[in-house]
Amino acid sequence: MKYRKLGRSGLKVSEIALGSWLTYGAAVDTGVAKECIRTAYDLGINFFDTANAYNRGAAEEVVGSVLRDYPRESYVLATKVYFPMGDGPNDRGLSRKHIVEQCNASLKRLGVDYVDLYQCHRFDEETDLEETLRALDDLVTQGKVLYVGVSEWSAVQIQDAVALARELNLDRIVSNQPIYNMLVRYIEQDVLPVSQRYGIGQVVFSPLAQGILTGKYKRGAAIPSGTRGSDEASNHWIQTYMTDDVLAGVEKLGQVAAELGASLSQLALAWVLRQPGVSSAIIGASRPGQVVENVKASAFEIPEDALKEIQGILAEMSPNPIW
Repeated sequence: MKYRKLGRSGLKVSEIALGSWLTYGAAVDTGVAKECIRTAYDLGINFFDTANAYNRGAAEEVVGSVLRDYPRESYVLATKVYFPMGDGPNDRGLSRKHIVEQCNASLKRLGVDYVDLYQCHRFDEETDLEETLRALDDLVTQGKVLYVGVSEWSAVQIQDAVALARELNLDRIVSNQPIYNMLVRYIEQDVLPVSQRYGIGQVVFSPLAQGILTGKYKRGAAIPSGTRGSDEASNHWIQTYMTDDVLAGVEKLGQVAAELGASLSQLALAWVLRQPGVSSAIIGASRPGQVVENVKASAFEIPEDALKEIQGILAEMSPNPIW
């Protein structure tokens, strides 16, 4: 496993992180989930990402129950705040009240005294940015949070937050967590350049496009049972990728991977990690074997001629994901 700095901070995270969206505390058996987390840790993954909103705290409980068996200093634990955690008017967003209350609730579910990275799960149009940044800064001062990040913020939102934090001398944002993969590349236009200018690392999610970039979905074939595509909770996302031109392109990408002696998922992860602005790629895993395979992408470098071939294949594809 290789490690990279999280943006310009001094924190080093594994190039492959293990996430818990749509898996732990939800679709994946708890025993299997715990085995996946232990396997990840044993293989050198030190970065574990979750969120309070993942099955209303259940994912945090599963992740925390496993990681508490390991020395706290040996792993980097990240969670998030923003999405509704109740039906009340203050049970959502990035107000001081919601941030503070949810941080305390997350710490309790995770069974830790602090989280390494606390992320704003989305931008809150209804709360003044200064209120949000001051609340996060207070949590850092209190030692409950070591670093602050955001998720799916636009380049303008990131830039505004950086400028305001500098003006008010508040703790700065060190990371952004966007979707990024071979089929969804919007961050390349302005989010990546702006983030690199300010030393903000990308912790990308869905690097395998909800499993499309594993090659398990074939043109004209039924969706395999037991996959995310067959699950109602994630099927509506995956269906938007499943056009003939996308699946045809995925087949070609699989051939490139085979020629390089890699699996398609390893190729897709290595392609994401080729970006110098990416600090880590978050994988999901419903069985330990997936962790074992995907971790190998950290040591895999794509030759220049293969990168050019991949670019040509991607140019022929026109995905329209609903993200």
